[in-house]
Amino acid sequence: MPNSDCVDILKALADRSRMRIVKALLAKSRGVNDLAAALKISQYNVSKHLRVLKQAGIVDVQPDGTRREYFVVEDFRERLRKGGNVLDFGCCTFRFDQLPG
Repeated sequence: MPNSDCVDILKALADRSRMRIVKALLAKSRGVNDLAAALKISQYNVSKHLRVLKQAGIVDVQPDGTRREYFVVEDFRERLRKGGNVLDFGCCTFRFDQLPG
């Protein structure tokens, strides 16, 4: 994830549901149905949010038989590790340790 793409990341994380999805995926890879059930969001909306997060380079998908498992990409995880679970863009920060579940 290039540093110059922070606008895409900011746009993707501007929605509370997408932040909750990222937080859930930081814990473990999940399918759309699992995320929908865990976060009490419709499958349709989870799919829409995952598409935005994937376009921003935050998540990716891995086929697992008939399922598709979504996960947070390693570059994003590394960026969080370096920041102590905080994404700092200079103008704003996202604290993934303080997001609602």
